[in-house]
Amino acid sequence: METMQKETCDALLTAMIQSAGGISDLFFVAGKPPHMEVHGKLRPYFAEPALTAARIEGLTEVIINHNTRLIQDLANTGSCDCSYALPGCRFRVNIYRQNGNRAMVLRRLQTQIPTLEGLQLAPVFHKVVEEKTGLILVTGGTGSGKTTTLAAMMNKINQTHECHVVALEDPVEFVHPQLKAIFSQRELGRDFYAFPEGLRAALRQAPKVILVGEIRDRDTMEIALTAAETGHVVYSTLHTISAGQTVNRILGMFGKDEEQQVRERLAETLRYVVSQRLVPKAGGGRLLVTELMGSSLRTREVIAMGETENRRLSDIIEAGTTAGWHSFEQSLLKAYEDDLITEETALLHSVKKSQMHQRLDQAKKLQSIPQAPVSIKMEDKERGLPKFAPKMPPPILVA
Repeated sequence: METMQKETCDALLTAMIQSAGGISDLFFVAGKPPHMEVHGKLRPYFAEPALTAARIEGLTEVIINHNTRLIQDLANTGSCDCSYALPGCRFRVNIYRQNGNRAMVLRRLQTQIPTLEGLQLAPVFHKVVEEKTGLILVTGGTGSGKTTTLAAMMNKINQTHECHVVALEDPVEFVHPQLKAIFSQRELGRDFYAFPEGLRAALRQAPKVILVGEIRDRDTMEIALTAAETGHVVYSTLHTISAGQTVNRILGMFGKDEEQQVRERLAETLRYVVSQRLVPKAGGGRLLVTELMGSSLRTREVIAMGETENRRLSDIIEAGTTAGWHSFEQSLLKAYEDDLITEETALLHSVKKSQMHQRLDQAKKLQSIPQAPVSIKMEDKERGLPKFAPKMPPPILVA
């Protein structure tokens, strides 16, 4: 192992972060130079040579800093999670073994707490944070911004609600100030040692809002459902890509003999499922695209009874636009019509490819209809009618 000083490690991380804008992750794997993910694309950091196993081990020792839990997790499970801070910058760190050597990925955490407006989330999110009981899930793949969306919702609650919020996180990513709400942020391995135990303890800490960083197993889900049934609102995340898949993942945590009971509990407690992904923006950068499903008589029936060919959550979501619900296809189509993403991106990230193809073709046809000025009478001008209107085809004369 190469002995390394904290100053050397910090200098390397700082130099990498300052080398480009839009960096989300740093990668350290033996045999390659350090890499950065910039706007979703990997880029090597050529100021450093190819990393040796000894150099990576030296970097990880600085970050582990003799923490007994991290050393045991790495030895017992092959990986460990922690946080690491530089002046003005924090990271969520995963150290793991590959090919017998250590490797490491650092996810850059934003120091500024996000807002619903700053993330340009739909107005319906303001209704989401008004819920007083039930289960609210933010889902998506790794790196899709789930934690950032949750932080924005917690920020809104912190600014507008006088309540106690207990957050169980691994690790704590956004440190919320004490505003209208009382925030108790507990970190796995430092303040509690397993999510089920931490969640059981939270029920005795008089919270109105409970945040669970991720629901990973049956025990955590069971307690989260109980908390949602007993007057708390529980926010959490799952690694699923749609509302339908989320329901199936939860059911899969329980035995077949428990399925109907879990369906009924879930139908009564599930308030919102927000699924999201980050897609490439036209001209660079990434755009947050969401699917959102709320709770209604129809969704509760499908969750309780199961989906059929004529009864699907995806169809109910698309029909719920008046309530602010929307599917990925609807979100992608709107982004395409606003020139934020390309046609290829819309197709690539849609769930229903053929349906998305038809919608894009229809959108292109509408965009090709010429717009022409028309004369407006004076009295029409006074009534505020537009000066321009679509060019209409001539009337059909019937003999």
